[in-house]
Amino acid sequence: MLKNTFTLYDENVKGEKNYMDQEKIGKFIAECRKEKKMTQQDLAEKLGVTDRAISNWENGKNMPDLSLFKPLCIELEISLNDLMSGEKVNEKEYQEKLEENIINTIDYTNKKMENKNNFIGLMLFIFGILISITAVSIFPSESSWGSIYSVFGVIISLIGINKLTKKLTYIKRLICIFGYYLIFMLVLITIDYIGVINIHQAPRYSTIKVSGDKIIYYDTLFYDVVRCNVDEDNETFKVIKNQKYDRDNIDKYCK
Repeated sequence: MLKNTFTLYDENVKGEKNYMDQEKIGKFIAECRKEKKMTQQDLAEKLGVTDRAISNWENGKNMPDLSLFKPLCIELEISLNDLMSGEKVNEKEYQEKLEENIINTIDYTNKKMENKNNFIGLMLFIFGILISITAVSIFPSESSWGSIYSVFGVIISLIGINKLTKKLTYIKRLICIFGYYLIFMLVLITIDYIGVINIHQAPRYSTIKVSGDKIIYYDTLFYDVVRCNVDEDNETFKVIKNQKYDRDNIDKYCK
């Protein structure tokens, strides 16, 4: 059975991989607790955590928070070096283990911060997409709020993408962010176009809107829409190629 280990960094001085063995550390915590004649509940109360947290540490599912390392060592009457090693360290190995554990602790902290950053990035990414989808679904097509919220959702998800790609080089991050922005905007514009064609609604992302007598001309980036006989029973929508329009004679597009 594979041990539950947490890789902290690739190579040490000797070229061998180093690991923080969570399973070994967990068993060591359990042994020390039992030597002190404490139950998981007793230790949990002393540290201000739940007994489930203690159980997870001892089963190797996760590690204590760094802020609990010192209080845990005090309660178990062990050194930080012992805790990080998962065993009582003898004097001959103490210095070597100490240096190794210092590096492991730093890398463990960095990894936890990276995981937290990735989690936040993923939540922002999903939240941004949900905002955009909700905005398109709830607000009427001619409401400016729909466009505002959908673009706001894109910005939120872009922040999430930025956090998720922090490990990439600057150029690769820019490519990912810009590529995602283009794809997301194209998806929104495509959904908008389908709405115009299939359910005869005004385009959400028109750059210019010109109104006349029972006619509205919408100018978008990729196509134009002419809405004839506005709010009447015979109202129609015409999609035409993007072109320069005659602002003073837009009624000709409905003839």
